[in-house]
Amino acid sequence: MQKIILITLLLCSVLTMAQFGKNCELRQFKINIANPGIEYEMALGVNTTFDIKAGLQVALDPAEPELYKDLGFFPAIAGQYRYYYNFEKRQRNRRQIYGNSANYIAPVAAVFFPGSRTIDNAEINNIISYAGFATGLQRSYDSGINFSIDIGAAYYLGSANAGIYPVANLSIGWIISEKRWCIGK
Repeated sequence: MQKIILITLLLCSVLTMAQFGKNCELRQFKINIANPGIEYEMALGVNTTFDIKAGLQVALDPAEPELYKDLGFFPAIAGQYRYYYNFEKRQRNRRQIYGNSANYIAPVAAVFFPGSRTIDNAEINNIISYAGFATGLQRSYDSGINFSIDIGAAYYLGSANAGIYPVANLSIGWIISEKRWCIGK
């Protein structure tokens, strides 16, 4: 059993090292103004990155009786494991891939910290979280301006109305620090 675990770990590390630094930016640190906060994205493989953001974010509150009417603006931490699927096509069409300018699919997860709130004359103190999948696009420009948008569905937890609801994220801001490592750059 130990030999199988060792072989699996070695194989995974070889595959990870073989993929490193092909298309994705090595790392980017961004400031988001659409949902005020900070964001960090780092390359994990040929076309994959891990993106984590912290700040204030618009969210559904499953505890609300009219879920889609009453959106909240809460402190949050969110993460995405992005797989960019069109770097090569963008390069063939002579489009820029700087700043991971490509389309992606991603498992997504977030935790919101709304604090105490009163809904239907009842005090609610729970946090809200979700996990699901999204598809989106990110574009970055030489000036440092960056935006990304994604939509999908996720399973929300944290209230009696837990269930599958839509997810939409918008990020507009600036890349303030980067370590570039792209093909063709």
